[in-house]
Amino acid sequence: MTWRASVLTLFPDMFPGPLSQSLAGRALDNGAWSLNVTNIRDFARDRHRTVDDTPFGGGAGMVLRPDIVDAAVASVADDRPLVCLTPRGRRLTQDDVRRLAVGSGVILLCGRYEGIDQRVIEAWQMQEISIGDYVLSGGELGALVLLDATVRLLPRVMGSSESALEESFSSGLLEYPHYTRPAEWQGRAVPDILLSGHHAAVAAWRQAEAERITRERRPDLWDAAASRQHAVSAAT
Repeated sequence: MTWRASVLTLFPDMFPGPLSQSLAGRALDNGAWSLNVTNIRDFARDRHRTVDDTPFGGGAGMVLRPDIVDAAVASVADDRPLVCLTPRGRRLTQDDVRRLAVGSGVILLCGRYEGIDQRVIEAWQMQEISIGDYVLSGGELGALVLLDATVRLLPRVMGSSESALEESFSSGLLEYPHYTRPAEWQGRAVPDILLSGHHAAVAAWRQAEAERITRERRPDLWDAAASRQHAVSAAT
């Protein structure tokens, strides 16, 4: 079954964009997933194709109207999860994209301007998701990021299933460093253990490096991983 993505946006020409290249592009061409892009402005009801209005309570900027967004969502809605890309959403995680990848697809609503009328978000019970603690011009880049992260986990998209298992965040840790030929470059040598042919020792070194890097760069991930390990130990 083809994994289906629907994107609701005011800028449909931004898609597929980078998703037409590399793994995602080949998978799109091969039918592993499909992409449907809907222009929210097509659901405007006046000759100016107006989709926004001033916010109640005052303030700068404009807000996407609930009736316009509702009509756009209704045109593609089915049993797939509905995600609104917004900087105030819960941060996207690898667990999120794993769950999406095993489903039938996703519907993505790209916010613009000051935001989307909260009533339509609540009426459709949208999941509000952010790709990071910063503000973009709109949700389109967030949608591209979410789709790229998800599509690469679909069956037959990646060349090796082991690649996904060893990546950063797959085990709750950041990934260990990688090296390839030449064995020495600009006076920098590859760690001897990686040239030893001792698979168990290599695995232990990689695990230790993943732990070290996670402790140093993402103490939040390290604390979460330590808590999970403690819970497993307590249960056994």
